[in-house]
Amino acid sequence: MRKISLLLICLTISCSLSAQKRKKLNKTLDEVIIQVSKKPLTHDVYDSWKEIPDRYISNDGNTVVYPVNPQEGDGQVIFHSLKSGKIDSVQRGTDIRLTDDSEYAIFKIKPQSNLVKSMRRLKKKKDEMPKDSLGIYGLKTNLISKIPNVLSYKIPEKIGGWLAYQIEETKKNKIKDSLLKSEPKKKVGKKESDDNGFRLVLKNLKTNIDQIFSFVTEYEFSKNANKFIFSTTGNDSTMLSGVYAYDLQKGKLENIFQSKGKFKKLSLSEDGQKIAFIADLDTNAKTQIRSPKLYYWKSGEASAKLIADEKQAFAPIGWYVSDNYQPRFSKDGTKLFFGTNPKPIVADTTLLPEEIVNVEVWNWQDKKLQTQQKVSLEDDKKRAYLSVVNLDNLKIIQLGFLEIPTVILDKEANFDVVLATSDIPYSNQHWDWSNKNDVYLVNLQDGSRKQIAMALQGNPILSPNAQYVTWWSAPDTAWFAYSIKTEKTTKLTNNKVVKYYDEEDDHPDLPSSYGSAGWVDDLKDPMFVVYDRYDAWAIDLKNNVPMLITGGREKKVQYRYVNLDADNKLILGKNALWKLVYEKDKSEGYAIPVSPLSKPKEIYKVDFTLSNPIKAKNADNLIFTKQNFQTFPDLFASDMTFQNITKISEANPQQKEYAWGTVELVDYKAFDGTPLQGLLYKPENFDATKKYPMMVYFYEKNSDNLHTHYTPSPIRSYINYPYFTSNGYVVFVPDIVYKAGEPGKSAYNCIIAGTKEIIAKGFINPERVGISGHSWGGYQTAYLVTQTNMFRAAEAGAPVSNMTSAYGGIRWESGNSRQSQYERGQTRIGGTLWEKFDKYVDNSPLFQVPKIKTPLLIMHNDDDGAVPWQQGIEFYSALKRLNKPVWLLNYNGEKHGLIQRKNRKDFAKRLYQYFDHYLKDAPAPAWMTDGLPMMEKGINQKLEVGK
Repeated sequence: MRKISLLLICLTISCSLSAQKRKKLNKTLDEVIIQVSKKPLTHDVYDSWKEIPDRYISNDGNTVVYPVNPQEGDGQVIFHSLKSGKIDSVQRGTDIRLTDDSEYAIFKIKPQSNLVKSMRRLKKKKDEMPKDSLGIYGLKTNLISKIPNVLSYKIPEKIGGWLAYQIEETKKNKIKDSLLKSEPKKKVGKKESDDNGFRLVLKNLKTNIDQIFSFVTEYEFSKNANKFIFSTTGNDSTMLSGVYAYDLQKGKLENIFQSKGKFKKLSLSEDGQKIAFIADLDTNAKTQIRSPKLYYWKSGEASAKLIADEKQAFAPIGWYVSDNYQPRFSKDGTKLFFGTNPKPIVADTTLLPEEIVNVEVWNWQDKKLQTQQKVSLEDDKKRAYLSVVNLDNLKIIQLGFLEIPTVILDKEANFDVVLATSDIPYSNQHWDWSNKNDVYLVNLQDGSRKQIAMALQGNPILSPNAQYVTWWSAPDTAWFAYSIKTEKTTKLTNNKVVKYYDEEDDHPDLPSSYGSAGWVDDLKDPMFVVYDRYDAWAIDLKNNVPMLITGGREKKVQYRYVNLDADNKLILGKNALWKLVYEKDKSEGYAIPVSPLSKPKEIYKVDFTLSNPIKAKNADNLIFTKQNFQTFPDLFASDMTFQNITKISEANPQQKEYAWGTVELVDYKAFDGTPLQGLLYKPENFDATKKYPMMVYFYEKNSDNLHTHYTPSPIRSYINYPYFTSNGYVVFVPDIVYKAGEPGKSAYNCIIAGTKEIIAKGFINPERVGISGHSWGGYQTAYLVTQTNMFRAAEAGAPVSNMTSAYGGIRWESGNSRQSQYERGQTRIGGTLWEKFDKYVDNSPLFQVPKIKTPLLIMHNDDDGAVPWQQGIEFYSALKRLNKPVWLLNYNGEKHGLIQRKNRKDFAKRLYQYFDHYLKDAPAPAWMTDGLPMMEKGINQKLEVGK
């Protein structure tokens, strides 16, 4: 009533004001009216809420291109000129790339989603369904051309002016445009298909001249666009089956290999002067064991030549060239890397199904559990072991072997050494997730190898110029460096001045490092940069002296380096940028150093979460996002000074129509006196004199997410904060710290203490408090309701209820044993079941079910690969037997969190109905009062509210 009276008074006053003052007052009135008329969020708003999944800036820094997509339905691609401010758009644009010369944006245009759904309802065949189109948008002309029925497209990486794409005919839309005038006549009876290939168009974007090639199966540009290569199954005598190279500068087509067969994994050297590919020349499709061959061609040769197959002696006897590995040239073009593999194991095709015995033999000496082998089976079938061809003499060196399977190539692969690792000696330790590896240096000239680390728990990194190998060693909680020249290993850090390991890690396990930024130099003055909790330290490898190059610890500000140039091997060069995170208030900013090793100077700071900027390759312009709870992460443009910032997107203007809410950081103490933080979300127009219902949600620590924005969306597993605040709830999200062996008590110590402190503030109805958690949070929710009756209702998603039965099980998604998770992982028990049996029992909610008085909703799906869904069933069965109110939602075929959108929508409705019933006295829906009989599953959802 007061708001309406205020409006009437303001309207009366505005009549007596000048035009300018009246305009200003009217704007204020509009804002007041919006505030008065704001709506609560409902489930109907999800589909229209938009996101910006990708963003691009042209190399000249003049144009920003980004898609804006609704959660469901058709989106658009936006073109924003930073010079003129002009904005243009194309509907349904996706798969966007910008040409290197900043002239064009190339992208696919999807068919209308409603049209596709309609055709699917009509049971249309694949060739009758609408196809993608290709959009070519001139960034300077703002003109667009569209090409129908496009399967794929590619552009060169380093030079503009060229585009290649494949097209296919449909029954309704035979392609009749001018592109086909020069195409040779098709061979009678041959049809385009995945095996036969499709029509390919090579377009010169500068002249708009096209070259058309038929039945193309694969195609590639060289990085600098000197060469374009493709493989074809051929059409008639005008183009035979084989591999062709087209010189883009001379306009000359050259057949570099002609034969019937299949050609794949086409590869070019960076300068386009060398080509490699895999050929399968056996035309008998029934041959089970194929014989892929590696062919190589260089400029000036008449035809590609065979350089590797199963008959060569470079690999172990019986090994084949892999057709699953993409051959790769080193950047300087002196080496060619390719894959090999042992002879494939094939089945006896003469056996009938009833004659095949399918049995798993779990042998105690197996290197990996059968479940791990099953999960990795398809990858193992395609596993390739690296080999290298030294192209000056075509000598082949086998680098990877069964006992040392992993060879790590750096970005350029120019040097004569590579790293290789092997976890084979430790892979039988299924109870240990620490991922130990032996590390080797392998010489590419002769294949010799030297072991430089054993049982390493960390990732080895080869320096940019192959002078050093660095790694973090978890058992030593230290950084190490190995000099390839001197063959000496040096310990770089000692944790005496600062700790380089995670100070806050409370797992009963070895802590991880804070990471590294990279190399300032590894030649003349070798210097490697590592992080502590707040700062960066440049370590002089000649003198082994760490030098502080930032200054965050005193004020608790975290400095992290932002790499603005992906092509630069070294850091702290031109356009160096640091991102800052202020631990106390969670604000963020950017800083730049005056000189490479000088302390960075803060140039921008806001109470938002900032993204790592994306910089234009040839200009100082960059784009970034900033977000907080009330602000969607829209795009902003700036130069390197961050003095002139322009907002360039507005993805969700409709948000101002809805009541949203606020969030604040709260400090509190656990029952044991540990200082903690939490997030308190409040409804819009919060009134401290009222009594609000409150939801408690948690997962480890969340206070760092103070400035995170959450769009209204159907939930995968966790609650949607703005939905609750928009509908009149307060939401509390406490941080949790743990003590080994006491995960349940630790949760009680932190969560209940924080919840009581919030209730004590006076604006929460203590009889209307709910709690929700998923996975690890689901377990703790299940545990807490056995310890307290303070919650009116609870929801536990995918909870472990019985640690004794869960301990020896399998995480089916990975095939791993669950034992490590309980001993040293997130569960934090700190020992085996037989060592600490009482801890497993004491922390298991199942054994304390009789104490539960809180209604409980469980969501646990039958294809959960992280927490066995039997855990949810055990808990449900016990509660049901004791006649306690409990519901279990099982979305058939779903995993740990909901993926399918229809199920996410359904769960959101049920979850909010459940809590609205208990915390706001809303009528219970039919699924809660009457259940959902199996006979009605998939037919009736029982979401209607009973009378």
